[in-house]
Amino acid sequence: MTSNNLHQQLTGWKRTVLGIQFLFVAFGATVLVPLLVGIDPAVALFTAGVGTLIFHLITRGVVPVFLGSSFAFIAPIIASSEMYGMAGTLGGLMAVGLVYAGMSALIKLRGVRFIERLFPSVVVGPVIIVIGLSLAPTAINMIQSPSAEILQTTSFGLRWLVAAVVLGTAILIVTFGKGMMKLIPIFIGMAVGYFLSVMLGIVDYSAVLAADWFSLPEFTRPEFSWGAILFMIPVAVAPIIEHVGDMYAIGGVVNKNFIEKPGLHRTLLGDGIATFFAGVMGGPPNTTYSEVTGAVSLTKVGDPKVLRIAAITAIVFSLVGKISRFLKTIPEPVLGGIMLLLFGMIASVGIKTLIDSKTNMNITRNQVIVSVVLTLGVGGATLQWGSFSLAGIGLASVVGVVLNLILPGHSLRVQESKEDDIVI
Repeated sequence: MTSNNLHQQLTGWKRTVLGIQFLFVAFGATVLVPLLVGIDPAVALFTAGVGTLIFHLITRGVVPVFLGSSFAFIAPIIASSEMYGMAGTLGGLMAVGLVYAGMSALIKLRGVRFIERLFPSVVVGPVIIVIGLSLAPTAINMIQSPSAEILQTTSFGLRWLVAAVVLGTAILIVTFGKGMMKLIPIFIGMAVGYFLSVMLGIVDYSAVLAADWFSLPEFTRPEFSWGAILFMIPVAVAPIIEHVGDMYAIGGVVNKNFIEKPGLHRTLLGDGIATFFAGVMGGPPNTTYSEVTGAVSLTKVGDPKVLRIAAITAIVFSLVGKISRFLKTIPEPVLGGIMLLLFGMIASVGIKTLIDSKTNMNITRNQVIVSVVLTLGVGGATLQWGSFSLAGIGLASVVGVVLNLILPGHSLRVQESKEDDIVI
């Protein structure tokens, strides 16, 4: 039975049930990002929901996607918030949304080939690797050096036990899980780790009990900061390329060409405006979730209305005060345990990008580009000139693009992403 046939047979209540189910698929990853970078998870749910509706409006409601928190910005947000504060960082994220919009205009004028020539896999691959590897210390520190008072008195071995159980559960689900279970390894791993933490007495529920049932998310007002803007804009390189792959992937699942209709310029603009809105409200940048693409493939339901129901459900959840407080009770070793797998998998996507595009690493120019991007990115190099600062992933991305443009020869284009690629 095709997705179109199921589309026609879906009733209102079935769409509602499926919409909540699709949110369930994206829930773990959506709230994980804000928990790691110090943003209220309720804000992330709210901006993901509204951002998804914005995307559907701009793309004329024909693309069955859900936008959630982007993993690519975890390390940059953490680094930027230390230098410019969270308010300044949010201003930088708003600028990222405008970069998406600018790229959308260029695609409209020059076509998708322009993006593929500007950001080939030899640049994007190592940038994604840097994103994953630069996050590794964050995962380890959350296990070994937690900030929560209740965990500081907990033994080193007990914290690693919780993290190991979370990691082991996620690996088992990824490896042996079937059907819908295989799509939510983050959610299941965190749920098992949370249950173990409750049994060990390292979860503090006092904030949940004190919270109101209805409350607005803790929105943060952004501030203008040139330093944060210039720091954050180059990080948009990898997510833009990932977006192209995501559109190919979801199009392949429902047998439609979304690159042509509604057009890649519209889908990228949808991501951009949604990300700009998230920055305005104090949320993390949005991206198309591959987990939801996998769920669409598994259920054979390609009705965009179902994803809009998921978006509305996310907004409703964000207004339930006790849900937000409950999410904040997740112990740091649980988060660290899931990150041990997740961040390594992000790095592996970068390696896969180079392999899938058949990037020839015997060519000196490719070796030079990959080597320099990895060294600058992982090493945490910083370019400082007065108040201007460019560092880490952003600096590595810019240098990679410049080297690709000035070195003789050319690189093979980025190949279409597969629907089971992990989202970043």
